[in-house]
Amino acid sequence: MTSFDSSPTLTAWRALLAVAVVFVMLATTGWTAVRHQPSHEPRDIALASWARGRIAGHPLPDADAPPYRLAQFFATLTAAQRTALADRYPLVVGNLNGAPVTLRYRANRRALVQARAVERRRMHDVRLSPDGRADALRRMERFRSMLAHGRHFLAFDPSGKGHAAEVFGDLDKAERISVVVPGVDTNLLTLERTGPKVNAAPVGMAKSLYAAERAARPGTRTAVIAWADYTAPAGIGMDAALGNLAERGAVRLKALVGALPGTSKVSLFCHSYGSVLCGVAAGELPSRVTDIAVAGSPGMRVRRAAQLHTSAAVWAMRDRNDWIEDVPNMEVGGLGHGADPVDRGFGARVVSAGDANGHSGYFVPGTESLSNFAAIGVGAYGSVTCASADSACHKGISGAEGM
Repeated sequence: MTSFDSSPTLTAWRALLAVAVVFVMLATTGWTAVRHQPSHEPRDIALASWARGRIAGHPLPDADAPPYRLAQFFATLTAAQRTALADRYPLVVGNLNGAPVTLRYRANRRALVQARAVERRRMHDVRLSPDGRADALRRMERFRSMLAHGRHFLAFDPSGKGHAAEVFGDLDKAERISVVVPGVDTNLLTLERTGPKVNAAPVGMAKSLYAAERAARPGTRTAVIAWADYTAPAGIGMDAALGNLAERGAVRLKALVGALPGTSKVSLFCHSYGSVLCGVAAGELPSRVTDIAVAGSPGMRVRRAAQLHTSAAVWAMRDRNDWIEDVPNMEVGGLGHGADPVDRGFGARVVSAGDANGHSGYFVPGTESLSNFAAIGVGAYGSVTCASADSACHKGISGAEGM
C-alpha cells in the first residue's frame, strides 16, 4: 500500500497479517501498555498558549470548536486583530478549520519560517548524532522549498514527521474542489519529489491533477488540495494492515471538507491506503462531496459500495501492473480492508487506468488514468473512459448519458 514502487510478495503479506493477529491478541489481553508523556511538540505547545490567550480582553475560542463558530469569531475581529493572531499563534491559526483561507496561508508561511530556523540550529547542534543533524538538514531543505514564492498551505504542523496541505488554484472562488488523499509513507519529507517520480508524491499528484482539470474544462474555476494532513502508516507494516490510522485520518478529512469555503462541489481522489481512509470517512461527509475516486486501493473497509452510505458517486481504477492486485482482499477481526473496489460485485464505477504504469503512476501527465480523474473532478462525466466496453461506469449519472 505504499505510495511508491515497492512490491511485497503475497507470502510476505500473509505473514504480516499473521503477526498482526498476534499483536492484536497481545494488546487486547493487556500485554502491551501505552505510557502517556507530556508533549513537547511545537503545535501542542502553541495550543496550550492559545488556550491561555485573549484578544480585546476576551478569551480565545476553543481550537476544537466547530468551523462555523470559529468563522463567526474571526468575522467579529478587525483585519489588524486577525493578522495579530496569525502572527502570534501561527501553528494554531494556520490549522484552524473555520479561519479565513488567506489568513491560514499567512499563518502557515510564518510557521514555516520559524520551523526552518529551528532546523537550521539543529543542523549545527553537536549534541545530536550525525544522523540527527542530517535529518535536520533534510527538514530545513523541505521547509525552504515550501516557502517558495506563490505556494499556499492550508495546513502545516512540523511535529513528529509532520503534516501539511497545499492548495493549487483559488480556493475561495473555485466552482469545483478536488482533494488528493495519498497513501502510506506520507509525511513532510515525502510531501514532494523531484525527478521521474515527481508525480508519485502528494504535491506532484495535485499539481498534475490541477493542470489536467484546467485543460479538460478551461472555463471551470478549479482548486486542488494536496492533503498530506494525517498520520499515515510508515511502509508496509502492521499499521498498513489495520484501520486505526485511517479512522483517525477520516476525522481530519471530514473536518477539512466541512470547513471548505463556499458551496463548490468536492471530489476526493484517494490513492492506496488513502482509499481506506476515504472509505471510513465516506458516510459522514457532507453532501457537497459528489465523487469519491480510488486508485490502487487495497479496500475501503466494506464489502459493497452501498455500505459506504454516501450519496457521492464511487469510482475505482487499477492499473494492470499494480502490485496491489496481489494483496488479499479480506477483513478478519479488523485486519485487512475488505473487498476489492474494482471487483464488479463491489458496485463502484470502474474506469480505465490506461497506461498508468504501476502503483505510483496514476497521476502521470498524459495517462488515461489522470484524464479520467480530471474529467471526474470537473464533472465532465461523459468524457470518462470505462474499464470495459459496456460503459457501465456511465449508468445513472448526469452528464454521461448517451455515451
